[in-house]
Amino acid sequence: MSQTSATAPAAVSSRRWWTLTVVALAQLMVVLDSTVVNIALPAAQADLQFSNGDRQWIVTAYSLAFGSLLLLGGRVSDLIGRKRTFIIGLIGFAAASALGGAADSFGMLVFARALQGAFGALLAPTALAVLTTTFTIPKERSRAFGIFGAIAGAGGAIGLLLGGFLTEKFDWRWNLYINVFIAVIAVIGAVIFVANAKREGARPKLDIPGTILVSAALFSLVYGFSNAETDGWDSPLTWGFLTAAGVLLVAFVLWQRRAAHPLLPLSIILDRNRGAAYSSVLIAGAGMFGIFLFVTYYLQASLGYSPIQTGLSFLPMILMLVLAAQLGNNIFLPRFGPKVLVPIGMLLGMTGMIYLTHLTTSSSYAADILPPLMILGFGMGTIMPASIQTATLGVDRRFAGVASAMVNTSQQVGGSIGTALLNTLAATAATNYVASHLPASAAVAADAAVASYATAYWWGAGFFAVGFVLSALLFRRKPRPTADGTGATSGTAASPSTSPDSAPEPVVAH
Repeated sequence: MSQTSATAPAAVSSRRWWTLTVVALAQLMVVLDSTVVNIALPAAQADLQFSNGDRQWIVTAYSLAFGSLLLLGGRVSDLIGRKRTFIIGLIGFAAASALGGAADSFGMLVFARALQGAFGALLAPTALAVLTTTFTIPKERSRAFGIFGAIAGAGGAIGLLLGGFLTEKFDWRWNLYINVFIAVIAVIGAVIFVANAKREGARPKLDIPGTILVSAALFSLVYGFSNAETDGWDSPLTWGFLTAAGVLLVAFVLWQRRAAHPLLPLSIILDRNRGAAYSSVLIAGAGMFGIFLFVTYYLQASLGYSPIQTGLSFLPMILMLVLAAQLGNNIFLPRFGPKVLVPIGMLLGMTGMIYLTHLTTSSSYAADILPPLMILGFGMGTIMPASIQTATLGVDRRFAGVASAMVNTSQQVGGSIGTALLNTLAATAATNYVASHLPASAAVAADAAVASYATAYWWGAGFFAVGFVLSALLFRRKPRPTADGTGATSGTAASPSTSPDSAPEPVVAH
């Protein structure tokens, strides 16, 4: 054998890990952008002079575009190629970020945030699909998904840390400009390291009716919950959009059953393990947004932490999340499967949330805040990577993009539901507390805020409890290993939608 051929496998292996680095950068950019701007909002509001009522649109514009276009973004990557879609998504996201950073009016900032969301919807599922089709050797796949899942779970907390630093030390605009630098590095890496997959057979067609139905449904769903957060549950807009979302989703499912080229083949989500994984990501997303939102409020408003101190407070949570992700995907998931791992993560999430309910206006960080954040970090690191890997395992290569988009859609919808529900419940709890502790005073208002956060944590614990029951019941037992060690039984590594295209590549020598 020649020297060239002898060294080829090493080169292939090295390229895979560089691909992971590029994908991880892109995923980090998209995920952290959902929280990095939150800390910059007060400074942006003072600079651009928009009202408190308008402020929520800086966040909502991003989540509406991102949430409603995710499935379309995933399908586009299946149709025109993952490398091309990935690079287009990176360049578009960077351009939208630069526009937002340079915004001289409220309208321009909202438009830029919506544009960021649209390109994020193209980028996020494509990044996961690149990973899904690049890492097919079981051991490598576990390691890669452990890293990716850790970033997916920790991105929000990293956004808080980065947002605090940039806002305090530079300017709120750098929370957007930073994406340009990340994207430039990722584009260069994508051009060099992301492989172009060859399409086999005829070019598939885009399901236009399905795309319109599901995009409108997801828009209505996210907008309905966002409106509930600001205008309340009795608002006609809230119920109107949520009802429309239900009708459109039913119409979408009925259309997918008869479409010649379905946007989302129903076999993908009807597979029991994948359905359990998507529901776990949705529930974890709802709980996770509650952690970031209310703990951030508590640290800054109740304890008087600065933005940087708030971000640093989440650092132990990130470290525990990364540790759990690596231990879970490399050691525990191959041994026990998601049926054991995900419910344990849900129990840890529930425990951490209950721990947070005991916070008061005089709690200390080391004794009262650090332990639950570490428990929650370990719980999220146990849930997310295992669920993400299971959600994309065994999917026909032609549908890797749309299956990956379902992961992001689940997390986004979960976050929207969680934020709206928990905010509404917390606001009601605060009002009731003040009403029962008259006369009102600054001390009563401070205690009411902490009591409202405790209400949100109890409901967050309830989310994780539901997640525990669902994941324990729905996930199949760990599959029996086959001759090639992939465990292709019980619908985990193989499924009704698996085709020869998606079969694992042969293991190469290292």
